[in-house]
Amino acid sequence: MSPRLLHYSDLEGVYDDPDRLARLASSIDHLRDDETLVVGSGDNTAPGVLSLVSEGRQALPFFDRVGPDAETLGNHDFDYGLDATRHLVRESPQQWVSANVRTDDGDVFGEECGVAPSTVLEVDGARVGLVGVTDPATKEMSPRANGLRFTDPVEAVGREIGRLRNEGVDHLVVLSHLGAADDDLARTYDLDAVLGGHVHEPRAEVVANTVCTRTGPNGHRLVEVDLADGSVSLHDVTDAAPDEALYAEFSDLRAETGLTDVVGHVERPVERRRDLRTAGECRIGNFVADAYRWAADADLALHNSGGLRDGPALEEAVTAADLVGVVPFDEPVSVAEVDGEDLYDLFADAYRAPHGEWRWDAHISGATVAFDTEANEVRELHVGGDPVDPDRTYELATNDYLLSTAHEFPTLTAAHRDRTLTVQYEVLVAYAREHGIQPELEDRIDLGRKASEPSARNHNR
Repeated sequence: MSPRLLHYSDLEGVYDDPDRLARLASSIDHLRDDETLVVGSGDNTAPGVLSLVSEGRQALPFFDRVGPDAETLGNHDFDYGLDATRHLVRESPQQWVSANVRTDDGDVFGEECGVAPSTVLEVDGARVGLVGVTDPATKEMSPRANGLRFTDPVEAVGREIGRLRNEGVDHLVVLSHLGAADDDLARTYDLDAVLGGHVHEPRAEVVANTVCTRTGPNGHRLVEVDLADGSVSLHDVTDAAPDEALYAEFSDLRAETGLTDVVGHVERPVERRRDLRTAGECRIGNFVADAYRWAADADLALHNSGGLRDGPALEEAVTAADLVGVVPFDEPVSVAEVDGEDLYDLFADAYRAPHGEWRWDAHISGATVAFDTEANEVRELHVGGDPVDPDRTYELATNDYLLSTAHEFPTLTAAHRDRTLTVQYEVLVAYAREHGIQPELEDRIDLGRKASEPSARNHNR
């Protein structure tokens, strides 16, 4: 017996790229055989442009096409509320597993739609036990997950694998949307594999004799795990021949969004990469923050790095859909009234380690900050060129998400909210039409940049 797993995760914006989605589907076809289970580990319905328009339903044609065997829930799978998530579970072909997501009554979330804490699937004569778990911080990361309780995932896995062993399984596998906590599962239990997500760096490692994998985001690759010998392969989908029918279907869906109008032109590509947006000032962050401050006529603006999605650079003719892809969420831009003392605390929140790796989380407009990453403190903070006055009240434009959850910037609360504008991407579109898309690096953030983009003055050298 040589059962194999094909693992995908964090598909997110791949639905907005019909070519890559079609190559991903054909790669699954090519690698799959009678000895293979195809499984997903969360964030495979949102976010993205088509996701925002269809509330995640754009994933259903893909699921129907590739016929996954099992899936667990990621934090973004709750982006459009619990009823939308239930609809996706009910209409999709795979078995959904979720051991630590409960309703307020203590029931398994989605149980009435077929969600189970774990399942046993047979392949090539072997019985494979699969458990699903989701990051308990989802309730803070995804406010529309209100009404759910997230129990301890390590305890939930222990409970389920005990039951699965009693059922006589040959292999134990966890579908995890925990991120860095995958290693805790590997070190705590005797598992064959922890197939992970949430953290976007690809991974193929062995921890405490357990295979631990991640695919990275946006459908660029698949992970193959052989449960017989523990071998792991990462497969890039780039060279696969695209599934022509799926390509045509998603090209049509993208055209039907009504977001294909060109709203601006870019002379020098604006990169959208994780290493840039988490390392300090970057041009895409400046563009978004400038748009918010302009729309609100505020003293300063701030946007979180996690709220900027990776993807193709903005270049040449930029459409409304391209800008939706930068911030594919339906929260509005809001204006908060924040005193100077709170501003210092706010920027102290900006350097953090959400998955064990320190990163800068604030992109700003109308302000400059000097931050000591070793002492973890703000050295200097200016708004409008002047030092921040602790006693003055400032108007801060930001995405409403940061006022609705303490997950990233706990200094900001709903009590700071003064007024609300329109949805984030509509602000970006309006700003692009009026001011263009030509952001530059302006020394807004001083923390010893870990990654950098060429400045305009060096671009032609």
